[in-house]
Amino acid sequence: MMTALSPIGNTEAASKTGPVPAPRPTLSEGMVAAIFLAPAVIAVLVLRVWPTGLALWQSIHVGHAGKLGLDNYTFLFSDPSFHDALAATLLFSLIVNPFQIACALGLALVLHRALPAGALWRTLILLPVAVPQSVSAIIMGVVFRPDGPANALLATLGLPAQGFLTTPDQALYTIILIVSWIGVGYWMTFLLAGLKEIPIALYEAALIDGATAWQQFRYITLPQLRRPLTFVLVADTVANFLVFAPVQILTKGGPQGSTNLIMNDIYTRGFLSGDVRGAAAETGILVGIVIIVVAIQFRMMTSAKLQ
Repeated sequence: MMTALSPIGNTEAASKTGPVPAPRPTLSEGMVAAIFLAPAVIAVLVLRVWPTGLALWQSIHVGHAGKLGLDNYTFLFSDPSFHDALAATLLFSLIVNPFQIACALGLALVLHRALPAGALWRTLILLPVAVPQSVSAIIMGVVFRPDGPANALLATLGLPAQGFLTTPDQALYTIILIVSWIGVGYWMTFLLAGLKEIPIALYEAALIDGATAWQQFRYITLPQLRRPLTFVLVADTVANFLVFAPVQILTKGGPQGSTNLIMNDIYTRGFLSGDVRGAAAETGILVGIVIIVVAIQFRMMTSAKLQ
């Protein structure tokens, strides 16, 4: 026998619980992302974009009574010291980029495997990234000074002492080694993250088919790492064109201008020599070089992907 339910019980329950509160307004994912990105975007605009834009404006205005002109660039291209700085920068980039990326990839491949004390090795490799470049540069300056540990090790092995940072033939390559040591851990993290995203089933299938370790690396690892490698290549290229702290701290562009990279030359012209025109024009040339190099890299990567 069915009986009708009395609404009294429901009324009492409602009176006890009270009115249902209105839902709180929630921010959209886009708004949340914008809030978190705002500090970084503001910092980039204030510390990077605005100074660069100001330098580009000055490069075609300063010295011309407000009129547009390219005399600053003409003057700069006729300066032999700029030619030397540009040549040193291009040589530095051609060597340090592939060397740094190869080391980062090798370390990522090693640390991707289960190693004894793997966390300790990661910490040691990432340690130069965790401290300012100036601190790392000072440490390596102590290592490579004439009476430092590097020459002490050579003396123990019966080899002559070297002027790592004091001779023109070795200073640039020592800077390359130091910059690579500072940055390799940072780029390794991106490649290590990319390795962890590769499905292990691909390697298992390759083992069943009898693929060697080299074949697995060539046909599985490298293709799967194309995106992180592209990012690392482009970002590392830009970062190495902007290297300044190690050069300024260790050599100040010497000896004999062998390590006078373009960023150090801009600083010397603008802040030490008072040549605002030359520094502004040199900044414009540096921006143009970086844009061209990055565009070429993207073009090459796109062509390789389509093949």
